Amino acid sequence: MAGDPRVRPARPADAAAIRALQSHLRRPSPDLLEYALAAGNGSVSVADGSVVGYLVAVDASDRPGRHVAEIAVAPGHRREGRARGLLDAAVEGTDGPVTLQAHPDNGAALALYESAGFDVVGRRSGAYDDADAIALRRG
Repeated sequence: MAGDPRVRPARPADAAAIRALQSHLRRPSPDLLEYALAAGNGSVSVADGSVVGYLVAVDASDRPGRHVAEIAVAPGHRREGRARGLLDAAVEGTDGPVTLQAHPDNGAALALYESAGFDVVGRRSGAYDDADAIALRRG
């Protein structure tokens, strides 16, 4: 990952810190996290040697591209460009589009995704208990 020097591939030793960060998500997937760590499909953002953010991406099995399944940054490290660094790492070297989804009330995330070049391409019905998800795509 040649971009943000604070971003590196996730390691199995990062699992406990990443699990703690999952608590900030509306719909965390512990099973997906375990799979991603085993398969090497995660990235972390590090501050002073500690994991303060992570991203889990899965490659599409039937076409080129990648889906960002989870991204979270610890509240004390938000607005430092960490989520942007994680997104840039997920996009880097990907053949095909990168997709993700966001809760419609998460204005900060939607603003970040728009600034990172993602476009709204639709909605996913019933993705959240209280709302449909906004589907976004870059590339």
